[in-house]
Amino acid sequence: MNNPFLPATRRAVVGGLAVAGAAALAPALAKATSPAIRPFKVAIPQADIVAMKRRIAATRWADAEPVSDDTQGVRRRTLEPLMAYWAGAYDWRKVEARLNALPMFVTEIDGLDIQFIHVRSRHDNAIPMILTHGWPGSILEFLKVIDPLTNPTAHGGEAKDAFHLVIPSIPGFGFSAKPTVPGWGSDHIGRAWSQLMLRLGYERYVSQGGDCGSVISQRMALQKVRGLIGIHLNMPAVVPAEIAHILAAGDPAPATLSAKERGAFDQLEAFYRDNSAYAAMMNTRPQTIGYSLVDSPVGMAAWMYEKISQWTYSGGDPLKVLTRDEILDDFSLYWLTATGASAARIYWEDHSNNFNARGVIDLPVAVTVFPGEIFRAPKTWAQRCYTDLFYFSEASNGGHFAAWEQPRVFAEEVRAAFRPLR
Repeated sequence: MNNPFLPATRRAVVGGLAVAGAAALAPALAKATSPAIRPFKVAIPQADIVAMKRRIAATRWADAEPVSDDTQGVRRRTLEPLMAYWAGAYDWRKVEARLNALPMFVTEIDGLDIQFIHVRSRHDNAIPMILTHGWPGSILEFLKVIDPLTNPTAHGGEAKDAFHLVIPSIPGFGFSAKPTVPGWGSDHIGRAWSQLMLRLGYERYVSQGGDCGSVISQRMALQKVRGLIGIHLNMPAVVPAEIAHILAAGDPAPATLSAKERGAFDQLEAFYRDNSAYAAMMNTRPQTIGYSLVDSPVGMAAWMYEKISQWTYSGGDPLKVLTRDEILDDFSLYWLTATGASAARIYWEDHSNNFNARGVIDLPVAVTVFPGEIFRAPKTWAQRCYTDLFYFSEASNGGHFAAWEQPRVFAEEVRAAFRPLR
C-alpha cells in the first residue's frame, strides 16, 4: 500500500494591549523585531464565545452512520451529546482563568511572536526543560504536570528532581502567531526553541516531546542546537529505513523481526491501512481541509475527536481518561484562535512520517513507551537511532497524550529519565 507519510478569530492581550482579529493579528506580530519578553494574558471576547456556541447549535448534521460501529468514523450518537454540552453548559472562562493564573509571555523569534508558559521551580537544582505539544493537542496537555515537575516534593518526589518549565505554543497553534511564509517546519522550530531557551537565560537545558513535540525534540538533537544536553521522547521516530519501505510497499513483515518488532510492525501496518487518511490530507492539502477546520466547529471537533479517541489509552472512549471539559478546552482553543488550518500546515512543512528514523542522534536520549501509543517502539529500533540511549522505559499506563492522560506516570517518567543528566 502507499504510505502517505514517506517524503513526497483570535483575540488576546499581549503586553497589556488588546489585539483583535486573527487576520489582523499575523501582520502585526510579523513586524515585531524586539527580543523583549512581554507578559501575555488570554482575553477572548464574550462575543466570540457566543458566536462559537451559536454555530455549534446551528450545525447541519450528517445522517447517522448506517453501521453499528466506528468503521465509518466518529459516530453521531457519540459526537452529538458532546456538542450539545459544548453549545450549552461548557464554560471556556474556566480554562482561560487557569491559563491566566500561570506566568505567560510572548517573544518574537524570526519574525513570529511565540507564546509560552514559563514556570520556575523554587528548588535550587532545578533543570530547565522545554515541553512541546503536538496535534491535535496544545499547551493544555501539560497543565496537570506543571506542579508535579516544578514542585516535586508536593507530589511524592524529591527536590533534586525539579524542573524549570518552558511550554511554548508551536507556531500556527494556539496563541503563537501564524506563519505567513513557508519554512516553519520542525527544523526551524527546533532552532527557535533554542533561541527561546537562551533568551530566557538557560544555557543548559533538556527538551521533551511527543507527537510533533517528539519530532521537534529530535530535530533539535540532530542539529545539536546550542544549550541542549538531552531529550526525552514519548513517541520516538525510530522505524528503520528498510522497515519503512516494506510498510510503504505493503509487503509482509520480515521473518527476522523479534516479537516486539513484529508487534510494532503490525501496529504501523494497521495505522497506515485504516487510520492515516487524516495525515495524508494534512501532509498534502492542509489548506483544503483547513477551510472546514476553521469554518465548522463540529467538523473540526469530529476531525480531532477521532484521533483523541484512537490515541488515548481508553479502548476508544477518551472520557475514561479525560473529562468532557478537558477535551472541549482543547477544541475551543483551536476554534477561538482560528488555528485549524495553520496548525495542520506543520504536516505539510515536514511532509514526512513522524515515526521514521531521520538520522543517528549521538546526544543523550531517553525514551518512555506508553502502552496506548500509536506504535510501541522496540528498544532495538531505538538503539539503532540513538547511540546514547541512556534511559528506556515501558510505562504501565497512558497513551499518545501521556501528560494529559496520566500526569502522575508522565511526571515520574520524566524525573527518572533526566536524573542522570543533572
